[in-house]
Amino acid sequence: MAVSRRLFVTAATALAVTGPPALPASAAPADPRYRIPVSPDDTEADLVRKASQVRPTARQIAWQRLERTAFLHFGVNTFTGLEWGTGDEDPEVFQPVGLDTDQWARALRDGGFELAILTVKHHDGFVLYPSRYTDHSVRSSSWRDGRGDVLRSFADSMRRHGIKVGVYVSPADENQYLHGVYANGSARAEHVIPTPVPGDDRSPRRSYALPATDYGAHMLNQLYEVLTEYGPIDEVWFDGAQGRIPPDKVEKYDWDSWYTLVRSLAPDAAIAVSGPDVRWVGNEGGLAREDEWSVVPVQEKDYGRTDYALAYDAADMGSRDALVKAQPVADYLQWWPAECDVSIRDGWFYHADQQPKTVDELTDIYFRSVGRNSVLLLNIPPDTDGLLPAADVVRLREFRDRVDDELPQDLARGARTTTGPDRVTIDLGSEREVDRIRLAEDVRYGQQVESFVVEARVDGAWTEVTRAGTIGLSRILTLPAAVRAGQWRVRVTGARSVVRVAEFGLYRSRV
Repeated sequence: MAVSRRLFVTAATALAVTGPPALPASAAPADPRYRIPVSPDDTEADLVRKASQVRPTARQIAWQRLERTAFLHFGVNTFTGLEWGTGDEDPEVFQPVGLDTDQWARALRDGGFELAILTVKHHDGFVLYPSRYTDHSVRSSSWRDGRGDVLRSFADSMRRHGIKVGVYVSPADENQYLHGVYANGSARAEHVIPTPVPGDDRSPRRSYALPATDYGAHMLNQLYEVLTEYGPIDEVWFDGAQGRIPPDKVEKYDWDSWYTLVRSLAPDAAIAVSGPDVRWVGNEGGLAREDEWSVVPVQEKDYGRTDYALAYDAADMGSRDALVKAQPVADYLQWWPAECDVSIRDGWFYHADQQPKTVDELTDIYFRSVGRNSVLLLNIPPDTDGLLPAADVVRLREFRDRVDDELPQDLARGARTTTGPDRVTIDLGSEREVDRIRLAEDVRYGQQVESFVVEARVDGAWTEVTRAGTIGLSRILTLPAAVRAGQWRVRVTGARSVVRVAEFGLYRSRV
């Protein structure tokens, strides 16, 4: 696509390496059009125009700027050695006698993480806080005389060390299936949330009448506990897993009611990855696509769940071709950025015979997730003592140091910058070696770049050093060999609408 002379726009703040001004997550978005309806009658030009008009919400921008987030899979599986529990575990097996969530928080802080998500409930249904709505919880273990509360300790420790708090509450629940609640075939009916139980001393400021199945109401009550009793929650993580049950016993999840409750009780929280704010990238290897779009075609299914219009692991999720291919089934074009989940070990839960990935492996994942317009979600499973393993703690710090060495001081900071119709040029004032380039669009105005080249002025002539497709909020390019030049430019060769560059960083790695 040819770039018009009005296409490239940069503001003074956008040219600063610090990027666009920060938006508080609670602020109303500058443009609320995070999803735009599409029609079977839309032409390709219509679809591209609509895609160019999609804007992220403030909470989505705040989430994506985190770049690296942590996952902590912890529960009865830690002690049984399973990855997917059965629901009939004896709660007595849960004995993390050395639990130290401050140790978790220190390791994550030192590793460069700003948000951590705890598996408050995995598929087995065991709950890491004393819920009123199930006996399959820490309350039924002799650990800490039945008064233990991992979620309380986790939330307090994370906030004490400046880390945001996320919760994973599994929709699947093997224990509730054994109790005849999950997938019992009940029809949706109105339930009052929170539902009072014997001895309930709560005086909720507000209750909610929401449609749900029997199990859907169980989830709503547990979400209410988590979101009202454990301080501000910054991310609520759902997957779409079904329990390991007969195929005729599928539980159709009450997504609309769950989303409504989360939005009311935690309005700043991103809902991922079976949620409207964040999507799963499509693999558990932590790898984004070469060109990862935040604007993708979606369909709405199953009581309001945001779902893929294309296959979840499609090689192309948002290009022009993808927009056209998805048109027959798409309901909207939506800002739905990718989260790349991967475990530091082979399993999601701790297994003593496994070792953490190498620094080289983690660094490669970083460049292929954060460097491709996505957020990295790295799982670090606590062990049976309730600690992050020493080898993993060391590896987290080594990983952070390696990223800092890959992207040290930005050589373009404070350099003279000029703009043209389709380009941004940086004059460093003297020749410097560069082997890493970081780019960002000001995504408050959407994701627009479809292709670009980076050039350096070498021996008096502009020479291409690399090219790529999308940019989005974060694109990091590594050069096979350092290039020495004093003048650098990024030139957009294809775009959907006006391009606003928020960052053009030049680095010489210390690796």
